[in-house]
Amino acid sequence: MAFPPKLRNRILESCDLNYLVEDAMKQLKDALLFGKPFQKANVTLDPDTAHPSLILSEDRKSVRLGDRPQTLPDNPKRFNYRPCVLGLEGFTAGRHFWEVTVGSGEGWIVGVARKSVERKGLFPLNSEWGIWALMKRGVVYLAFTSPKYSPLSLNEKPRRIRVTLDYEGGCVSFFDADSGAELYTFSGASFCGETLLPYFYLWGNETQLSIS
Repeated sequence: MAFPPKLRNRILESCDLNYLVEDAMKQLKDALLFGKPFQKANVTLDPDTAHPSLILSEDRKSVRLGDRPQTLPDNPKRFNYRPCVLGLEGFTAGRHFWEVTVGSGEGWIVGVARKSVERKGLFPLNSEWGIWALMKRGVVYLAFTSPKYSPLSLNEKPRRIRVTLDYEGGCVSFFDADSGAELYTFSGASFCGETLLPYFYLWGNETQLSIS
C-alpha cells in the first residue's frame, strides 16, 4: 500500500518521537529505581587475567567455562587456581555501573576487586582481601563480607545484576537490574586510591556471564 509523501513523513516523525520518549522514560525509570545518577561503564574482559579454563567471546563481553584448560602463558596477571577474570577498565574515582547477565547458571561471583588482588594459588574471597562481590552457588546467594559471608534472602532469582561503584563514597552496591531491588550494599569501604576492576568468577558447564 502506497502512502502519500506527507503522511509518510508524519509517520516517520512520529516513530522518531516515540523512540525519544521511550529512551527518556527508560532513563527516568533507572533514576527512580537506582537513585542518584551513575555513569555507565564500558566493561570488557581482560584476557591476560583469565584463568586458562575460561573461554572469552571475541568481543570480550562474555565468558564461559571450557571443557579443558587452555595452554596459555602464566603471566603475573593471570589467575592460575581459581576460574576468575577481571575487567580491563579500572576505576579510581567517580560513580559507575555495569550490568551482568547471569541467567540461570549453576554458580558465579560478580563484583569488584582491587587491582592488587591475589592471582596465584588459593586465597580468601572476601572484602578484607580486596574483593567486594556477591556469589551464587546452587540455590544459595551470599555476600562476601568478612570474616563470615552474609546469606541473602531474595524474593526472586536475579537474571541480571547491576553492579554500582561509588568510589569516593566507599560503596559497592548490587541490584536486580530488572526489578530495581537492592540485593546488598558494602558501605564504608576504604579503597585507598587503588584501582578497582570488575571481577568475575564462574563454575558449572551451564554458567555463562555476559556484560550488557
